[in-house]
Amino acid sequence: MTDIHAEYKKSSFGPAFLFLDKTRREALAAYYAFCRLADDIADEPGVSDRLGELTLWREEIGRVFDGKAQTPLGKELQQIAARYNMKPDRFLLLLEGMQADIQGRSYANFEDLEWYLWRVAGIVGLATLDILGVKGSQAQALARALGFAVQTTNIIRDVYEDASLGRVYIPQDLLEAHGLSRQDLLSSAHPSRLPGVLAVLAGKSNEFYRQAGQLMRVLPARKMLPCRVMGFVYRANLAKIEKTGFLFDRPVKLSKPEKALQCIYALCKTDFVF
Repeated sequence: MTDIHAEYKKSSFGPAFLFLDKTRREALAAYYAFCRLADDIADEPGVSDRLGELTLWREEIGRVFDGKAQTPLGKELQQIAARYNMKPDRFLLLLEGMQADIQGRSYANFEDLEWYLWRVAGIVGLATLDILGVKGSQAQALARALGFAVQTTNIIRDVYEDASLGRVYIPQDLLEAHGLSRQDLLSSAHPSRLPGVLAVLAGKSNEFYRQAGQLMRVLPARKMLPCRVMGFVYRANLAKIEKTGFLFDRPVKLSKPEKALQCIYALCKTDFVF
């Protein structure tokens, strides 16, 4: 296994994978390693040719599905893609999302933002469900609902950190409705108006959590446990942010004990609807 596999255990994804058998856990670790790698290409300092690196990985994914992977991670992905009948879009769309980050794409409205949410979160959810053995239209709907819930929570949590990187994910029409512009966010102008914007986005996020909870109730409970854990953890993180009144200057995150508590809730409240 590549060294990056250990990183997923430290992330918010880690608790969700604790309840899986070893084969699926290692498959998800390999897929998460790919996600982490793509994210690092977009974000980490010292990457001299970010778009070039993404191109190299597009080529490697092509080889993965031709059975000719060359890199250690690519060879692992080749195995799990075959074992779980995964499609190339589970990998290629994520790279499209990272390219949008690198190029500083902006989003005119929420429908426009959904293009991005699907690539960096929805498709990750669909790949996760592939590995869990959940397919079909309900899997598609759950990947969208839970993926969008998680990613909009991240957008709220990391709003200042993202702005420091020159990235604004909040739709322009939502900013304008509160007397703000993309440049205001990048320059930290009118910060007193931002909580209202984040509250609207949190409302959308909560609706996605509600939809995800309803979908999980009609899918196999055991297969849904990792998804439910992830939903509980991220929803609790959003609730913690909401308690600040959206007045914070650094990302608000759950502590390890808080994450552990959400794992217990997920185990005990399997019929809970968000």
